[in-house]
Amino acid sequence: MGATDLDLRKVRYFVAVAEHRSFVRAAEALHIAQPVLSRQIRSLEHDLKATLFDRDTKGTRLTAAGEVLLEEALSLLAAADAARRRVRDAAAGSRRFTVGFTPGVSIAPAVREFAARHADVSVEVLRMDFVHRADSVRDGQVDVGYLRLPVRTHGLSIEPLFSEPRVVELPTGHRLAQRATVRIAELRAERMLLDDVAQPRDGSPASPEEHTERPVLAARSIEELLEHVAAGRGVVVVPLSTALYFARPDITHVVIEDLDPSHVCLAWRSSRRDALIREYIDIARRTASARRLGGNGTVSDHSSFDTMHGRD
Repeated sequence: MGATDLDLRKVRYFVAVAEHRSFVRAAEALHIAQPVLSRQIRSLEHDLKATLFDRDTKGTRLTAAGEVLLEEALSLLAAADAARRRVRDAAAGSRRFTVGFTPGVSIAPAVREFAARHADVSVEVLRMDFVHRADSVRDGQVDVGYLRLPVRTHGLSIEPLFSEPRVVELPTGHRLAQRATVRIAELRAERMLLDDVAQPRDGSPASPEEHTERPVLAARSIEELLEHVAAGRGVVVVPLSTALYFARPDITHVVIEDLDPSHVCLAWRSSRRDALIREYIDIARRTASARRLGGNGTVSDHSSFDTMHGRD
């Protein structure tokens, strides 16, 4: 689905109705008459040859087709806004390049080298949302983003950078806190605070298209999850660099010896063909190749990622 296939105004109207769950409230928010809004939605349904809403006495609900369109529409509209911003920047004679990052992944060497090469480009960094991190890349908020797999890669191209061990975060008084390593079977009785589809190495790896890490508790960040760990409400499996980045005295981490490593990749929208993106990818891969961690593990290159995903 591309911007040329749909009238973006109709798509914006559709999103308003979907979010308000009411044609009346959506029309008020859009400052248009309700009959006009209804005609635009019917026109969009005609364009797509699909019914998007079910309307009855209980209200307005999305159909299955409407649910799919809403997921696509949010990214589509954000991408259109990002495109307009890039065009305005170019017309004004300025260029901006935004790098999305995940806490614990070092981006400074690549950003520093890239910025030194392009004094005419405003190089910015943006911390991506903990749960919906891939959306920042997909909707154009960032030009490239450092992502940890598994994550939905629909609409994205990815370049593997490195892999690292995964560890379990435990309260310091936990029965396993003094161990050098643990096996995943030893954690079966624990309450896992992240639904990260953890699999031992002898199991089938989860597809990055099918799964994403989701907090079991209502948590918007790693920091909030670690508060639950410290309070004894459960444990969480994270990459080693994340544990080191968020180190605190009331929590310790132990390497899980039989769990697949965490794979870090660089992602960008598949439709983008910018020379700056390709240059940044080259710099990021080179600066990441020698990256090592102190403490309980080592970051490796992407060979295990290639094996896991069938890449040559």
